[in-house]
Amino acid sequence: MIAGNGLRWILTAVFAVPVTYGMWRACAPRTAAGDRVDQVFHVVAGALMIAMVWPWGTELPTGPQFIVLVAGAAWFLGSAPLRATTGARVAASTAALPHVVMMAAMTWMVAVMGAAASGHAGGTHAHAGAHVPGVSGATLMRLADAGPRLTAVLLAVLLVAIGLRRLARAFERAPTVPHGARAPAGGGEGALAHACHAAMALGMAEMFVLLV
Repeated sequence: MIAGNGLRWILTAVFAVPVTYGMWRACAPRTAAGDRVDQVFHVVAGALMIAMVWPWGTELPTGPQFIVLVAGAAWFLGSAPLRATTGARVAASTAALPHVVMMAAMTWMVAVMGAAASGHAGGTHAHAGAHVPGVSGATLMRLADAGPRLTAVLLAVLLVAIGLRRLARAFERAPTVPHGARAPAGGGEGALAHACHAAMALGMAEMFVLLV
């Protein structure tokens, strides 16, 4: 999808951050079973975003991607209240909404890119309101119709808001430790998780901006 190799590698590195963190957390001995499933979906989502950065990503079958992303959205939405205590179920559901939004946004992007890949002939045109120019510009595909372009803009704004919120929480939870002192156990882990989610959301926002 991205035309320039420089931007491809930058976004690949951005999405590799949550993928690496998710793999580490999923394999950690003390990670709970539900949290392992969370991390597996994060890893798969990050890997799919890396694939979308490169032209070969449009050749991946859309069906399995749809199934995984919809399953991820359903998992985050349905499991959050079940894993929380009775008094914290509403808060847990609210906290899971950004994950649901990001999974839904990825599902929409997969649909658009899949339609473009199957609809264009000779790499010049695409159906579903998208067109594929030659190799000019930052991206190999742009949305043509007003509706899809507006959707991409709204999703980009929403993802930026999620990313900035996560980034702010990462700074809030980063331990302030005097020079030479030992950081409190677990203090940096929460900050790292939020930073990884921020990288994922902001990287996705950039991808949606490039579609417009």
